[in-house]
Amino acid sequence: MDSAAVMEQVQILAQDVLMWVGFGTLVGLLAKAIMPGRDPGGAVATLLMGIAGTVLGCAILSYFYAGVRVSPISPLGFVAGTGGAFILLAFYRILGGFWFREGAVPPRHRVYRRPVRRRTYVLEE
Repeated sequence: MDSAAVMEQVQILAQDVLMWVGFGTLVGLLAKAIMPGRDPGGAVATLLMGIAGTVLGCAILSYFYAGVRVSPISPLGFVAGTGGAFILLAFYRILGGFWFREGAVPPRHRVYRRPVRRRTYVLEE
């Protein structure tokens, strides 16, 4: 194999990786926008959740519809990827204790109020 063929393969691989990074970011952001409440994780977590959600969603769709090959860069792949990322985010919240807490007593929410400044008056005689 000559160096031109190797460089072409490296270029194709780099394009695929960048395409998955961009697509995973969009899918992860959409899944976080759909899920109500505060979302865990930052930009890297959103990216990884989007990529893993795309793989999961396309795999689930291919499993239930045998013979259908789902490309992630298509409208059906975008919907399947968003669904997969949504499932991953829901499992993360359930396992992370977002909706369920251990123990019989529910957590209390504290209300923070500004301290009241009271004026003191001195009466002079």
